Amino acid sequence: MTMGGDSSTITSKAAVLADVCAALSDNKPNDAAGILRDRYPFVPLANVGRSYTIRQALDVFIRDGFIDRYSGERLICPATLRLISKRLPEAFPFHANWRTDASHFGYWELCPTVDHVMPVSRGGTDDESNWVTTSMVRNAAKSNFTLDELGWPPPKRPGKYSDWDGLTGWFLAQAAADRAILNDHYMRAWFSAAREHSTNPNVF
Repeated sequence: MTMGGDSSTITSKAAVLADVCAALSDNKPNDAAGILRDRYPFVPLANVGRSYTIRQALDVFIRDGFIDRYSGERLICPATLRLISKRLPEAFPFHANWRTDASHFGYWELCPTVDHVMPVSRGGTDDESNWVTTSMVRNAAKSNFTLDELGWPPPKRPGKYSDWDGLTGWFLAQAAADRAILNDHYMRAWFSAAREHSTNPNVF
């Protein structure tokens, strides 16, 4: 039994669940389960975690010119964001657990992350051909979904690091001028990775 039309012509997932509900209304749970198995089966998706080194992540950010490949918006080097928070802790607060009630939302909107265009849990590869730069908020929204499922267009073209460096150069200059910044392990790790991409690393 189909609600709202012939089951051979209705292909939307909502229509599948309408048929499931109709079968349940007719007290036919086995038929309802069969509809799901045949037309909208449960496919468990493992939440495949992936940890990137700072160097790996920075390589992707630089390749993409610190551009969010899903929105086209400019993003900011994570170390730069953190240094702003150290200098202006009340105006630009940061919390180690990224609590939205204790961190400036700029961290979610502007901090770059590495995303798999096709999620690994859906068969995507875990290599740079499937990696793009995106903001933390878009990465969280995308989760294990495909672009088609979200209605998102294909990734935009990468930017040029020479046009926009995500204020990485500013961070390097600040750390070079005030070496105390590098007493922080996080800052020191970003400094080490970023100076390799500087046009004049010997300055730092």
